[in-house]
Amino acid sequence: MNSPENPLSMSSAVSWTETSDTVSRRFFFNPDGHFSVKVLDDSRPIVHKLAESFVNQFFPSGFPYSVNEGYLRYTQFRALQHFSSAALSVLSTQSLLYAAGLRPTPAQATAVSWILKDGMQHVGKLICSNLGARMDSEPKRWRVLADVLYDLGTGLEIFSPLCPPLFLETAGLGNFAKGMAVVAARATRLPIYSSFAKEGNLSDLFAKGEAISTVFNVLGLGVGIQLVSTVCSSMQGKLVVGPVLSIIHIYCVSEEMRAAPVNTLNPQRTAMIVEEFLKTGKVSSPADLRYKESLLFPGRLIKDAGNVKVGRDLHKAIKPSRLKELKEIFPNEKFLLSCGNSWTDMVLEHNASGEDALRGWLVAAYARGEVSVSERNFQLAYEKMKSVMPSLLPELQAKGWHTDRFLDGKGIRFGF
Repeated sequence: MNSPENPLSMSSAVSWTETSDTVSRRFFFNPDGHFSVKVLDDSRPIVHKLAESFVNQFFPSGFPYSVNEGYLRYTQFRALQHFSSAALSVLSTQSLLYAAGLRPTPAQATAVSWILKDGMQHVGKLICSNLGARMDSEPKRWRVLADVLYDLGTGLEIFSPLCPPLFLETAGLGNFAKGMAVVAARATRLPIYSSFAKEGNLSDLFAKGEAISTVFNVLGLGVGIQLVSTVCSSMQGKLVVGPVLSIIHIYCVSEEMRAAPVNTLNPQRTAMIVEEFLKTGKVSSPADLRYKESLLFPGRLIKDAGNVKVGRDLHKAIKPSRLKELKEIFPNEKFLLSCGNSWTDMVLEHNASGEDALRGWLVAAYARGEVSVSERNFQLAYEKMKSVMPSLLPELQAKGWHTDRFLDGKGIRFGF
């Protein structure tokens, strides 16, 4: 039963009551856009109340309607990832202390795990901080790489008792890898969360995601303490349990990333959009492409999308003698194309957007579709591109793609 009050005036709050068989709620919609709900009467079973309380505590307001597709799967694997990572960290810390000649209790190993975060780790952070543009372009790949580096560092720590004389070297390399992993994981967190934000609720998504991470980190630490007290009290136990936890960890983060519908244009996603459009005439959404993206080889060439390479230096991609000729073929465009035997080089102006990159990609794909690539084919492909862009661009934006920027990951652009 709905009983709206003052539904027409937007100068004051609009409220209404909705009543079902078991619960009565009052909804408030304020002029500033803030939406809230108050439960008036609730006769549901305690299990249902606890389930709703859990959702409210660990999921964004309005879930599942306030997030993009794939968020639940992402969250499930994120929780398991943090759980396995925390358990693995306890094993590695205890191994480090054994290698140093100490015999710590499980509780001491857990406490020291919060301290061993410096030294070579800072060097790793500094080195990885120079790769920020690449992380913007391929956040999924770098997030997976971050966890591989983290597990590599953890593995070195776990195996450190096997070579006590090399304790400092082993611990230093382990922390170096972990330092790089920390920077990569933090730098890619925002692009991933942004892909799920649907109603300007990025802060809410971030806060609830960190809440879930904290809970499962604590649970993982508890399991880690139990493991080092039982099956992992010996080196043989660690050699069995450690790799199993690492495999679970990497699998979970891979599934997390596959579930994230990143909606910014980079070379891989642009090529996949063009390929699908030329084959079917349809535009894929970020959710359609998320499971098709390659996390290991994002720079692979796609033949049906023109075999385009982006980001090479201008003097390597295009002969200086051809610059004027190419500018005449593509007047007022912010891209230049040069076809080779195996691929097509595309270089972009410093202020080129995702739309500009898409225009160039379509020209390259249309030209590659001909028997031979020539100046005449470039011109025909250019005209064909201009005929489809007026309908293609709005459809892309309607599907949720951000065409205002292009993240090539290298930052190599040109300007006249």
